[in-house]
Amino acid sequence: EDITALPTDARFHKGLVRTFQIPHEFHNLTARENLMMVPPRQPGENLFANWFAAGKVRAAEEAVRQKADDTLAFLELTHVADERAGNLSGGQKKLLELGRTMMTDAQLVLLDEPSMGLAPLIVEEVFEIVKDLNTKERVSFLLAEQNTMVALRYADFGYIMENGRIVMEGAAKDLASNEDVKEFYLGLAGEGRKSFRDIKHYRRRKRWLS
Repeated sequence: EDITALPTDARFHKGLVRTFQIPHEFHNLTARENLMMVPPRQPGENLFANWFAAGKVRAAEEAVRQKADDTLAFLELTHVADERAGNLSGGQKKLLELGRTMMTDAQLVLLDEPSMGLAPLIVEEVFEIVKDLNTKERVSFLLAEQNTMVALRYADFGYIMENGRIVMEGAAKDLASNEDVKEFYLGLAGEGRKSFRDIKHYRRRKRWLS
């Protein structure tokens, strides 16, 4: 389905949610409160408004709070539930932002550079959680990532882009074993390609663009 002409709210109601390179949390709210601020995804669904009309505001708040706590537990962030979001580490903020997508029951999540600015061990932690969401919760992910090695290890299918143009695509395992990908994106030169002069042939021929 072509969604390019759909307004943002319509995309959201279809289950399409995104994250950002740099997380945008509510600094002065706690981690739990950040999750509780997320609006429901289904069009016309307003949990608090509906329950307010029925005089059940407290029950509605408790339902959202429980969902937030379940999300924090899944992300292993329960220990920072009452911490101000602005005081969290970079990795915790990335996970909290991922938690916001979970609160919407998203069907497709667009991940924008989730490894940016994170230590390698934290990157692995984030990607393991993404993998769990994909396999256990059946959430699909479209990942934009410059850390090619990590991306191809966790992805099923990949696209390589240069200057906004897709120049190669295929199963992640096939891309990871491709000699050009190994040389230019993974830093693994094959036989006869160990000098800078040899590597410069890429600039001249661009053979995968032909």
